[in-house]
Amino acid sequence: MTQKILEIDNIKREFRMGTEVVRALKGINFTVTAGEFVTIMGSSGSGKTTLLNILGCLDKPTSGTYILDGTNVGNQSRNDLAKVRNLKIGFVFQAYNLLPRTSALENVELPLFYNKAINTHQRRERAIRALEAVKLAERLDHTPSQLSGGQQQRVAIARALVNEPVMILADEATGNLDTRTSYEIMALMQELNQQGKTIVFVTHEPDIAAFSSRTIMLRDGRVQKDYFNENVRSAKEALAALPVSDDY
Repeated sequence: MTQKILEIDNIKREFRMGTEVVRALKGINFTVTAGEFVTIMGSSGSGKTTLLNILGCLDKPTSGTYILDGTNVGNQSRNDLAKVRNLKIGFVFQAYNLLPRTSALENVELPLFYNKAINTHQRRERAIRALEAVKLAERLDHTPSQLSGGQQQRVAIARALVNEPVMILADEATGNLDTRTSYEIMALMQELNQQGKTIVFVTHEPDIAAFSSRTIMLRDGRVQKDYFNENVRSAKEALAALPVSDDY
């Protein structure tokens, strides 16, 4: 039986704005099993960001149940939630969120500082392995300003991998990148997924969603569609089909 990584059961999230109640999520249901590559799509106001914050344990639902890797997240204290975020979720952000004066290696080591079971030597070894996995072994000592946007995002992905999380959670991770670099990042995501990584990728771009095996569409705080992509695009092939140069 395939292990369930995420179990979302009737999740609702309401915000009070003065006297008005805004219902951002109106009863969301889905599960994600180990090794899936799922994209979550939705236009502005669909509830996508609210759902992302709940999935990332940055916010709690008003009602409903969220189980992450067998742990009922709704029952956790703030300190326990921080541990869950650090050990079980690898975050990849649109804006990279790297420390500017810190090397790629040191940026990747950061999540491991909170893991007391790992010593300095192990921390460095794991960070090097993560950078090797994203093909940045030659750039260990480079700071973000010495790296291209795509390379910075690869450092961010290495940082997400370093704690060996149960899920990579990406928020518009190609949003700041040109088409070629976006496809390079998606090729890397597909490669990681083929190695068994569970990926939940939030995007508003249909061409990016086409690289995943399943798409969940949100609209007005509800799941509008949840379907498997019958013809998953190969990001490597899409990359190879791009013109050699976009310069005019």
